[in-house]
Amino acid sequence: MSHELAEVIDARHLGEHRVWVKFDDGLEGEVDLSDLLRGPVFEPLKDPAYFANFTVDWTLTWPNGADIAPESLYTRVLKAKRSA
Repeated sequence: MSHELAEVIDARHLGEHRVWVKFDDGLEGEVDLSDLLRGPVFEPLKDPAYFANFTVDWTLTWPNGADIAPESLYTRVLKAKRSA
């Protein structure tokens, strides 16, 4: 499966701006998303309590309409696994 088609099927907040994510092809891992929180739509997510309020709908989404592209999450998980 191409990472452009991978969907997030599960996720857990790990504290601050870290999330464990699992994709429909079996890839899973931890990512820190703090460096992505730029711009007006991501401003509320800088608060870790609000950040923890995401839902899984093929990717991570927040009540204010913010989301992170699943291919970006997938690439981050791959990089984290390669550097571990």
